[in-house]
Amino acid sequence: MTFKILTDSTADLDERWAQENDVELIGLTITLDDITYETVGPNRLTSDRLLEAMKEGGQPTTSQVNVGQFEEVFRRHAQNGDDLLYLAFSSVLSGTYQSAVMARDMILDEYPEAVIEIVDTLAAAGGEGYLSILAAEARDQGKSLSETKAMIEDILPRLRTYFLVDDLYHLMRGGRLSKSSAIIGSLINIKPLLWLDASGKLVPLAKIRGRKKAIKEMVLQATQDIGHSTAIVAYANDIEAAENLKQDLLAVDGIEQVLIMPLGPVISTHVGPDTLAVFTIGKEAR
Repeated sequence: MTFKILTDSTADLDERWAQENDVELIGLTITLDDITYETVGPNRLTSDRLLEAMKEGGQPTTSQVNVGQFEEVFRRHAQNGDDLLYLAFSSVLSGTYQSAVMARDMILDEYPEAVIEIVDTLAAAGGEGYLSILAAEARDQGKSLSETKAMIEDILPRLRTYFLVDDLYHLMRGGRLSKSSAIIGSLINIKPLLWLDASGKLVPLAKIRGRKKAIKEMVLQATQDIGHSTAIVAYANDIEAAENLKQDLLAVDGIEQVLIMPLGPVISTHVGPDTLAVFTIGKEAR
């Protein structure tokens, strides 16, 4: 018996791809200039529009998916008799996962025979998207829900996530850096390289002077322990930099394919314009 896959808009998957591959997306929301926008569907806030607003001084905020939204989705699948695998945005970065757990418990009270499996990916952006792609491929190859879930749970501790942020202000606004560190870092052209650690926290890995050196270091960090031949590059409004980064990665032994995807609006809210990110799968847990 096949199953359905659900993930968040923070996975930054192309909506057309998601529809074609039977992956359902549930969206966090963004408030910008006192207007709340969806991040899934035809009227969604696009990254391009958001990033332009941020360049003009806009200060967007994000909101998690609430229990009621999950309850609606889970009930629909339970009523249809669908087994469901939900790959969730990192519980360390959002309360979305907890909302899903609460909603599942409510639906299982109504439909005790329903199958609703939830995985806390401890991932975001292209990392969460990477896991969703692998899950869809496994399902298409005939793997069961339990087999696919086990595969994802085996991979997720080995998922490597690196962000190179161009403007320290957005990290400061989100509480990732002190105001003084942001000002000093900007004055001396410091580019912070961050990663998701073993607990799923986004933490500084290095502060490097100059963007070229920082990109070189990100490639080095992301490819030290390659366990899968595909890498993902994500970007905020700088496709040329993403293409160049793709070529840098393809020059590394063990990398045979690099997928490029734009950072979605939720993640862009927190990292800002001109951010680059790399996602790889290692041999050992991070």
